[in-house]
Amino acid sequence: MGVSTSAPQDGITVITVDFPPVNALPVQGWFDLAHALRAAGADPAVRCVVLTAAGRGFNAGVDIKEMQRTPGHQALIGANHGCAEAFGAVYDCEVPVVAAVHGFCLGGGIGLVGNADAIVASDDATFGLPELDRGALGAATHLSRLVPQHLMRALYFTSRTATAQELHRHGSVWEVVPRAKVLDAALALAREIAAKDGELLRLAKAAINGIDPVDVRRSYRYEQGFTFEANLSGLADRHRDAFVSGTPTSSAPVKEER
Repeated sequence: MGVSTSAPQDGITVITVDFPPVNALPVQGWFDLAHALRAAGADPAVRCVVLTAAGRGFNAGVDIKEMQRTPGHQALIGANHGCAEAFGAVYDCEVPVVAAVHGFCLGGGIGLVGNADAIVASDDATFGLPELDRGALGAATHLSRLVPQHLMRALYFTSRTATAQELHRHGSVWEVVPRAKVLDAALALAREIAAKDGELLRLAKAAINGIDPVDVRRSYRYEQGFTFEANLSGLADRHRDAFVSGTPTSSAPVKEER
């Protein structure tokens, strides 16, 4: 359980996230993931990273139950910083990162794959931001990298999800495969990337990031300010308490993802 790293093939590092039952990461889990990504990117022998997950789905975001059982705002602040670090570590990884997504990819999962260089997804994968149902705001920055602007807004305001097939049509998912083959497909793409010159790959990653039209770090931190505002007002707690208890809030039903 936790974040593990393996090197199944020359030049390729696989980072696996495993936090049962749904890969809702605790605060330390986000920092551990960021550390693993940075370490892989700093290794001169690595030319491509595959980010994958064990269990029922790729990622269900932050561990809301940890946040609600922790007094004060420390868990919230920790999650804010941890998510920013993990998302940034994907984006800043010195070599390309391929996300291998199965099942659900929600909340913080969107932050990870939105900053990845390529996405391979299973045919049962779904992508979305249930943030408004959880009393949070954030990762619209990253959803905007997956779908057109107006679709992002509709998905964000409704908390609905998009399928892997829909994202493939929009060009943000490289390939859609049966669930049992998603890691193999991601490794196949990683092998093609890793066959290139490692030094040139690192230059290419830096160059592409340098011409990005959006500063993803600053944009996401701006969003997080509104999340904290919702917390200070008590609004976020009301929605998170409803999620943990399974009781709908007065304004919207809460869908249980766990």
